[in-house]
Amino acid sequence: MMHVKPPRQVVLVVDDSPDMLSMLVTTLEESGMTVLVATAGAQALRSAEKMTPDVILMDAMMPEMDGFETTRLMRENVATAHIPIMFMTGLSETENIVRGFQAGGTDYVTKPIVPDVLVARIRAHLANAQKTSSARAALDAAGRFLLAVDPRGRIEWITPQATQLLETVLDTPLPATLPPATAEWLNTVASERDTSDERGFTIPSADGSASIQLTFVAHSGPEEILLRVRQVETQAGEAKLQQKFALTRREAEVLFWIAQGKANRDIASILGMSPRTVNKHLEQVFFKLGVENRTMAASAALRALGE
Repeated sequence: MMHVKPPRQVVLVVDDSPDMLSMLVTTLEESGMTVLVATAGAQALRSAEKMTPDVILMDAMMPEMDGFETTRLMRENVATAHIPIMFMTGLSETENIVRGFQAGGTDYVTKPIVPDVLVARIRAHLANAQKTSSARAALDAAGRFLLAVDPRGRIEWITPQATQLLETVLDTPLPATLPPATAEWLNTVASERDTSDERGFTIPSADGSASIQLTFVAHSGPEEILLRVRQVETQAGEAKLQQKFALTRREAEVLFWIAQGKANRDIASILGMSPRTVNKHLEQVFFKLGVENRTMAASAALRALGE
């Protein structure tokens, strides 16, 4: 029976010192790893995005773009945000260690490097990354529309299906961070005050014909929020509400966005009307639905949309 060898794990080493690069390449290759080399921050950014290494060893002090800035930019890129990054530096002061973690570093190794210790730490990060990768691959294979973000809306990882949906509905390449309007809702979710709200948060498309609805799934890490994403056909929903409650078209539009958790000022911006006009339509909606407030109106609309 033929045994297929597992693929060699790829390490990207970023350092501008020829002697350090030589030592690291020799050490890692003798440990059975494939080594990529970058001698500058800009080169590292290109290599990481193109090759997607399993782990990155990052020198903190480099000319032009240092390791801290390079790491920060990698964390802002969806293609490289998930890769473990280990800082290597002679800067052992607490403030520099903190700076490394704030930039997005996963670990910090001070120079002079002890080869055996370095390899052991790399293997530990590779094992953890492999577990995470396997879980995400299972989600991808199952066709799940999921993404994980930090409390500021920066996308940590996202399934291919969710990527395609966001890019199609929003008609834009996938951003590294969700639109700023989601920040307040994410802060509420992060503080665990309102994670049971099934309405979630809605991001309208540019032409208003559809929207993306984000709903909370779980806290998947200390600063990682798992969200489900789905498409909402705005016009179909509005037509359903208009027929169900005998509303005018404008009243149905206002009620639809109320059901999506939007404030009056947001609805005004989406529909191209003043907040005062939105409030007038809302008064008629309350009367026709026989409810007293927007929470009751949103609940009635959600029930109708779910029928």
